[in-house]
Amino acid sequence: MRTPPFSALFAAFGAALTLIAACTGAPPATGTTSPPQATQAPPTSPPPGTQLNLAEAGDDGAAMLLDAGDDASADTAMVAADTAMVAADTAGAGPAKPAACPAGMKLVDSEYCTEVEHKCLKSWYDKSNKKIVCEAFAPTAKCIGQKLKKRYCIDTYEWPNKKGERPEVMNRFHQAQVKCASIGKRMCTESEWTLACEGPQMTPFPYGYVRDAAKCNGDHLWDSPSMPKVEKRDPGELARLWKGVRSGSQPDCISAFGVADLPANTDEVVAAESPRAKYDSVNTGGPWYKGVRNQCRPKIYTHNEDFYYYFLSFRCCSEPDGKATDPRTPRQIKEGWKFDRVEKRAFFTITQMQDILKKKEQNKCECKSTDILCKTMCGTLLGAAAVDAKH
Repeated sequence: MRTPPFSALFAAFGAALTLIAACTGAPPATGTTSPPQATQAPPTSPPPGTQLNLAEAGDDGAAMLLDAGDDASADTAMVAADTAMVAADTAGAGPAKPAACPAGMKLVDSEYCTEVEHKCLKSWYDKSNKKIVCEAFAPTAKCIGQKLKKRYCIDTYEWPNKKGERPEVMNRFHQAQVKCASIGKRMCTESEWTLACEGPQMTPFPYGYVRDAAKCNGDHLWDSPSMPKVEKRDPGELARLWKGVRSGSQPDCISAFGVADLPANTDEVVAAESPRAKYDSVNTGGPWYKGVRNQCRPKIYTHNEDFYYYFLSFRCCSEPDGKATDPRTPRQIKEGWKFDRVEKRAFFTITQMQDILKKKEQNKCECKSTDILCKTMCGTLLGAAAVDAKH
């Protein structure tokens, strides 16, 4: 079977698919509730989709030197040493201090390098996806860019950030953003996601230098999605396409900072920082298919904020040490957005999402089969026939 023809698929559909969410939820009022502080692990919930912009062609954020050669053994000992070092640093000494991050989040306190040089020893080219997939890197990483100090909190797992649950997919960017804001958090930026994935040693994968699709769920064969059914959020089609695994079920897919499931499995959406980014929405990590790099650094900048997909998820970040978290993205802050503008694009407000989260805690989040917005907010779009992947 062929590997995923992403480029052909996205080119075929382009930005033409537009879905106007027919839903029971009323459009948000212009006034917005003050976002709460992040004080506890996030509950579950999802939103609607309106527009599908299918065009993919990304590039790496790392300077990668391609070189034919032998396999390089993964330097997992180095990653393990990083993990121990980070644990020792965050544990502290003496009397117990207030936690830097809420429950369910990990503290990242390190330097981010704007450009890293990795030397690829073994690679192959995926024609259908038009990507070079590096299978083994030399066990060294060199910072050839600027080093930036960063300290922040990031969810251990993808939304709903609960071990044993499936990562929630099919959210558009602003919907994911309102969900994070409803629990006092915000979207992670692209550099925050990358640093949490690669750790202090800037490894290409969270587990080291050699790609392993069994550690972080990947390399599944392409299964030709029916785009009209995906657009309609058909539960049977979404279940057929599901090749993901549950959060926390991959013990070797954990970064030096203790953050789980970062590359592969489901792709993730983050907030843009790069000047090259046309949209506020950036995709990172790559999905579960063969022909995908599934590294920490590569990013896709071609999907707009209305893009949603059956393998696209997200996780939330926040400021550490009890500091207030602004739920807006860096670009929105720069452009002077008020959060009600985000709510209008999501089709629901922070308050409405908080009500949904309460219903979910009580197992009372029920929707009509045709109510896409309700099912997106409740996180119940995936059909019951979905089966988790195995390697």
